[in-house]
Amino acid sequence: RSYMAERLFGTDGVRGVAGAYPLDPPTISRLGAALVRTLGADRPARVIIGRDTRESGEWIAHELARGAARQGASVTHAASFSP
Repeated sequence: RSYMAERLFGTDGVRGVAGAYPLDPPTISRLGAALVRTLGADRPARVIIGRDTRESGEWIAHELARGAARQGASVTHAASFSP
């Protein structure tokens, strides 16, 4: 599959059926990693992940965080955030 030729993002973000490409665990993890690489900060990135209450939200947030952390980001989930 040629990922470069496919368009993942629409006007409302990445859409699809949870569990199937592009909302499958490996692709979501790669998106998290790509997010951190795109930030290109001169220090480790800090990412806050929020989600809705759909059943798939928990594992989607986990995979996104996993990919971001793999690139060195510090990840906080919005539900556990306290100023």
